[in-house]
Amino acid sequence: MGLSWVDGNEDGMAGGDESSAVVAALSHEPLQRPEMSAFRHPQAEREVRLGDIIVAYEFQRVRRRSIGMVVSADGLSVRAPRWVSSGDIETALHAKSRWICNKLVEQRERALKQKASRIEWREGGSLAYLGEPLILVLEPQIKGATVHEGLPTLPGMAQRALHLGLPQGSAAEVIGDAVQAWLKKQARRCFESRVQHFAAQMGVQVTRVGLSSARTRWGSASVDGSIRLHWRLMHFSDQVIDYVVVHELAHLHEMNHSPRFWAVVRSVMPDFEEAREQLRHAVIPEWA
Repeated sequence: MGLSWVDGNEDGMAGGDESSAVVAALSHEPLQRPEMSAFRHPQAEREVRLGDIIVAYEFQRVRRRSIGMVVSADGLSVRAPRWVSSGDIETALHAKSRWICNKLVEQRERALKQKASRIEWREGGSLAYLGEPLILVLEPQIKGATVHEGLPTLPGMAQRALHLGLPQGSAAEVIGDAVQAWLKKQARRCFESRVQHFAAQMGVQVTRVGLSSARTRWGSASVDGSIRLHWRLMHFSDQVIDYVVVHELAHLHEMNHSPRFWAVVRSVMPDFEEAREQLRHAVIPEWA
């Protein structure tokens, strides 16, 4: 059980939310923004015209009862039973055109923001750490890495710096590896502390806390009591980290997302929706 990193949820032919900005773009300015005129999945086998938008999508025949649609960072994927005709599939796509286009635009905008947030591994570069900017400083005179707090900077600028024991002019890959090693070390300490705190409060037994590098989940819980949390949660605030910890610990009570599961989460974090929304709309900086 875990948290979705990207908005790759299956629509399952259910209704979807509509962005007024997207609707306006589709209905009033179809030719004003060329970057929105076409969406192509890397494994596209078919394409459909939805209004003024061309959508080339991945398609598979599978053993299932209904047509399923998934929008991920790659684009639209469609799964359909073997007995459904191509005409019925196209009809279904047109019926969900607003949802499809809305999600495709959201994914494209997320990708652009992610690219813009790419971390520069150099002296003076920065990354988010516990919800705040952390400046990188190369200091060959020291060993390892250490954080300096309370920097004399202007309001709104980073107040912390991570001093790395590396020579000036170090390769970006070397700096990135050093920061990753440091961040994982901080993550292990942080997660073990927060899991211990909330496990006692929630009355669950945790057998192991591990780090995860999964592409699509922030965390996972197993019936044997082991918890895995993504080390890049350290980019977020304490509130968000605590939400993911509580979420996964709640799975040791309920291995599902039923009302009873959410009742367990709410009993520990009454305002968990705020942290969940932050995580849902977060843009994760490109690491490499």
